Amino acid sequence: MLLLDSRLEGEAYARPPADAPGSRVLILGIGNVLMGDEGVGVHVLRLLEQEPAAAGVRLLDGGTGGVNLLAEFGEVDSIVLIDATRDGRPAGTITYLHPECVGDLPRGLGAHDFGLKDLFAAAALIGRLPGLHLYTISVETIRPMCTELSPPVAAAVPEVAFTARAHAARLAAPAGSAAA
Repeated sequence: MLLLDSRLEGEAYARPPADAPGSRVLILGIGNVLMGDEGVGVHVLRLLEQEPAAAGVRLLDGGTGGVNLLAEFGEVDSIVLIDATRDGRPAGTITYLHPECVGDLPRGLGAHDFGLKDLFAAAALIGRLPGLHLYTISVETIRPMCTELSPPVAAAVPEVAFTARAHAARLAAPAGSAAA
């Protein structure tokens, strides 16, 4: 398989790099699908990829891309990010945050080599930080070498997918339109 635009081309859920030219909003699913519930952001993204594309919205499986994702930030106005969090809440709890600055991001977001907080701090330093809209799904246990989600986390996937897609469509709508 060929790695292009942070996606594995040839996968059933991968879209070609030019899937949404001129996109204003990026829906970014984050997580490691080999770590059970920690990969929930990617599971949500895969569900979204089965639906018709929303105008002005691009989908990206960020996996555990870390600093490589920085290149994706320069072309969009807003990012709708979906990730797992170990926040002490029951597994499957959905939380929405609209952090105004990097310091507003929750502690311990994800379990990635280069933390998302670090990624957004780097984007802010170079002046490429789009508006952030963060959906987290609480997880309780990280299970190495497991590709399945636990029942409570799996149950949250459709709701987060629907909500994130609708949110991204509103963000991408031209100013003054009915969807804005």
